[in-house]
Amino acid sequence: MGQFETNHPPEPEYSRRERTTKLSFTTKLSQGIGAIPGDVSGFVFSAFVLLYYNQVLGVDARLVSVALGAGLLVDAITDPLVATYSDNLKSRWGRRHPLMLVGAIPLGFCIYGVFMPPETFSDGLKALWLFGCSISVGLFTTLFVVPWNAIAAELSDDYHERTSIMSHRFAVGWFVGVMFPLFIFTFVMPGTDEQPIGQLNPAGYPTMALWAALLASSAALATTLLTWREIPYLRQPLNKPVRIGVVVVLQETGRALKNKQFSLIFVIVLLASAIGGTLVSVDIYMSTFFWGFGTEELRWFSLSAVGALLAFPFVDYIQRRWDKKQIMWYCAIASLVDGLLWVNLRLLGVLPENGDATLLVILVGAGVFTTFVAVIDGIIGASLIADILDQHELKTGYRQEAMFNAALSFSDKVVASFGIAMSGFIVAMIQLPENAKPADVPAEVLFNFGLIVGVLIPLLYVIPIYLIRYYNITQDVHRQIQLELAAKRKKNL
Repeated sequence: MGQFETNHPPEPEYSRRERTTKLSFTTKLSQGIGAIPGDVSGFVFSAFVLLYYNQVLGVDARLVSVALGAGLLVDAITDPLVATYSDNLKSRWGRRHPLMLVGAIPLGFCIYGVFMPPETFSDGLKALWLFGCSISVGLFTTLFVVPWNAIAAELSDDYHERTSIMSHRFAVGWFVGVMFPLFIFTFVMPGTDEQPIGQLNPAGYPTMALWAALLASSAALATTLLTWREIPYLRQPLNKPVRIGVVVVLQETGRALKNKQFSLIFVIVLLASAIGGTLVSVDIYMSTFFWGFGTEELRWFSLSAVGALLAFPFVDYIQRRWDKKQIMWYCAIASLVDGLLWVNLRLLGVLPENGDATLLVILVGAGVFTTFVAVIDGIIGASLIADILDQHELKTGYRQEAMFNAALSFSDKVVASFGIAMSGFIVAMIQLPENAKPADVPAEVLFNFGLIVGVLIPLLYVIPIYLIRYYNITQDVHRQIQLELAAKRKKNL
C-alpha cells in the first residue's frame, strides 16, 4: 500500500477513467449488497444483545448498556482514522476495496462471538466480554462500511442518478433487513410450549448468531469482489501519499466540518442519533412487554417491506417534484407524528388490548408506513451527502467521500452510545424485573415505559426538524456547482 510522506498537498489531484454509458443495474445492485452487513449487525445488536444479556443471562441492564455504549464510543474513534486512510490511500486496487476486503471475513467471527460468553464468567466478566466483542464488531464494520459508503458517492456525479444508486442500496438493505428477521423469528427462534416467547429462549441464540455471522461476512465479501471491476472508474489520488497520524486525521476531520452545510447535517445526525439510539435499543422491550408480542407475532412485521416496495418507485417521482431538503423535512414531520401516535393511543385506551389480533394488524400497518417514510428519508439523506461533497470539492479541491461518511458515522456512534447507555437505565428506572414474564409486569411499570419511550423521547425530534430548514443546496444550486467544477477540471487539464 506504499509509504507515506509527511506533508499533505494543499491541492490534491485525482484521476479516474470516464464512463461512456450510464451505470448498469448490475453495478448498482452489486454495490447495494454492501448494505447487508451493517443491517444484519444493526438488527442483531438492537433487537437481541441487551435483551439476551439482561433477560436471558441475568446481567444488570445498566451494566450491559454501559458495556455496549463504551464499546460503541471506542469504535467511533476508528471512523475518522479509517476514513483518512481510505481517502488518501494510493494502491493498484484503489482507495476503497483493500480495506473492505480486510474487514469482510473477521466481521462474521466477531458477531458470532457476541453471543458466546463463557458460561463460567461472572456478570462483570460477561459485560467485559461484550465490551470487547462490540469493539471488534465495530472495528471490522468500520473497515468495510466507511470505504463502501464512499464508493456510492464516487460512482456518479449526476444529481438524480445518485438517488438511484442509493435506492438500490436501500432496496437490498430493506429486503434483507425484513427477510432475515422473518427467517429468524419463524425458523430459528419460534415460541415453544415450554418457552412461548421465543426471544427469551436461550436455545435459539447460538444458531441466530451463526446465521447473522455468515450472512454479514458473505455479503461484505460479495460486494467487494463484484464491484472490483469499478476500481478504474473511482478516483485515485495522483499526489504523493500522506503519512497517516493524529495530526492528519484531525486536519482531515476539521476540513470536513468547516463546510457549513455538512456541519449542519452533522449536528442533525448527532441529535437524531441520540434519540434514535435510545428508541431502537428499547424497541424489543416494548414489543415484548408493552405490546405483548412473541416471535409468532413479530415475524408478521416483515410485511413492513411493503412500505419499502412502495417507496422505491415513489422516491424518484417526488425528487423530481421537490428538492431533497423539502422531502427530508416532510419525512421528519411524518416520523415525529408516527412516533407519538401509537403509544399515546394505547395510553388513552383507544387501541385493542394485547392479544387481540386487531392490534397486530394495526401495528403491522403502522410498520408499513414507518418503513415507507424511513426508506425515502434514508435515500434522500444519503444522496444529499454526495451533493455536499461536490460543493466541498469546488471550495477546497478535496474529495473526502470517506471522511464525510465517517464523520456522520462518528457522531452517530458517539451519541448512539449515549442512547444505548440510557436504554439500560430506563429499563432499570421503571424497575422491570429480570427474567420477567410479560403477563406479570405491573401496569404502572408499563405505563411509565410507554410514557418515556412513546411520548417524552420522540418529542425531542422537534429540534432536528427545525434545523433542516437551514440546508440550502437545492437542485439549481447543485447544477451550478457541477458547471463550475467541470470548468475547473477542464482548466486544470
